Amino acid sequence: MIYVCVPVHNEARTAGLVLWKVRQVFTAFQREYQLLVCDDGSTDGTSEVLGRYDRVLPITVVAHRERAGYARSVEELLRLALQRTDRPKRDCAITLPADFVYSPEAMDAMVKGIESGADLVAAEEVAATGLSSRAQRWVRRWTPRLLPVRGVRDTVSGFLALRLITLRQALRHEGDRPKALLHTDGWCANAELLARLVPHARRLETVPVTGRYDMRQRPSRLRPWQTLMDAWRARPVIRGVGIATTALLLLQRPGWGQETTHVASPPAPQAPAAAANSTSAVPFPIGERMRYSAKYGPFSVGEATMEVAGLDTIRGVETVRFRFHIKGGALWYSLDQLLESWVGRADFRSRRFVNATEERGRKRHNRWEIFPDSGFYREEGVDTTRATVADPLDDAAFMYWIRTVPLEVGKRYEYQRYFRPDRNPVIIVVEKKTRISVAGQKFNAILVRPIIPKGRGIFAEQAEAHIWLSDDPRRLMLALQSNFSFGTVTLKLKEFAIPGQP
Repeated sequence: MIYVCVPVHNEARTAGLVLWKVRQVFTAFQREYQLLVCDDGSTDGTSEVLGRYDRVLPITVVAHRERAGYARSVEELLRLALQRTDRPKRDCAITLPADFVYSPEAMDAMVKGIESGADLVAAEEVAATGLSSRAQRWVRRWTPRLLPVRGVRDTVSGFLALRLITLRQALRHEGDRPKALLHTDGWCANAELLARLVPHARRLETVPVTGRYDMRQRPSRLRPWQTLMDAWRARPVIRGVGIATTALLLLQRPGWGQETTHVASPPAPQAPAAAANSTSAVPFPIGERMRYSAKYGPFSVGEATMEVAGLDTIRGVETVRFRFHIKGGALWYSLDQLLESWVGRADFRSRRFVNATEERGRKRHNRWEIFPDSGFYREEGVDTTRATVADPLDDAAFMYWIRTVPLEVGKRYEYQRYFRPDRNPVIIVVEKKTRISVAGQKFNAILVRPIIPKGRGIFAEQAEAHIWLSDDPRRLMLALQSNFSFGTVTLKLKEFAIPGQP
């Protein structure tokens, strides 16, 4: 997840443009993101501009009734990002000015730097257009030299990407009573933030940007003489931050300030290969494949396959791809349906779902991109986003997920997990235990009825679908029965293969 933090004060003319440009960047870049915006006591209609984007962007707006200052706004947004993340070692935050001086397109390179291993990526202004006076140009050039931070030449741009674990480490000495992270304001606060983060960053990178001051739609707030005086006064603060942080880190290392005793630990026992996958939220091995015969009464009308097709990466998240394909027909009716689902390997949440169907010669192709961390989904060809649930699943993912949950005969389970909220709850009725003969074997089975209200397809409420699952740890789908427009079709397991099992 990428948290884009935008502090705003009286930026009504450019705030909407910045937000829309962020959306365009991540539409092309395909990463999950959230916009965190702080409206710091704006009086020019900025709040009305921000309100227009609630339904089309994954945005959270924090509003201050009175102006609290740039530093407080930035710190509040960063703390909010840290509070929301559940993966601080992977997720990052980006601080982005709202005056459109720096193009959000640079976020592409910044995120790639984080994904390649950097903990901190700072944007450095290497060229500028539109500064109105020689004094402003001179101050913009010399202020970073008054506020030096190791590894960064331009310390005052305010355009920064940071891995959230770096921020957590910078804040971990607060104790029970949080203390302000930033004690300066304006450009000085940008340098102070870098000074506090750099000692905790294992790797620091920079990206070049051009300052387009001619794109700013309001008068400049830069007061050259006052800015220089503020920078001069902030020098000891920022220098002290670097010294104090470095000393604290040294004291935490073994051998500094305390004696350490090293005790040799016995080697950990080797876990069996089968247990290696037990820590994964998706327990099914890659390559698991089941083939089914499709029957309409006594007649064979087609076949189906259900498989764990492979691993992919969706927007930086490792995913498992499930594939369900049914093909067949009878008389005037024909059906060729492919359901493909990509779920997070570590969290079993849908990231992408494809439903490609050809029924009676009519083709339909639907694709959804699902952003569980951002709380929305987007359908291909539709230029809007819609809210999703906290832990979304799609039709194909449900067929696998239901194999992982406890099922007690006589119970009715309701799950608010279908990625389209208006079709929840998904209902699972556990009807009975039985015996079934498939694939040349007899299995003890659990008969369940899955229902997706207002849904379409094999699990729609009117389809009256039933699934037979093997009553053993594998929970194989032994058979599936569902009503189609011409009658009831039953899929029966014909053969299956599970890697690592005979």
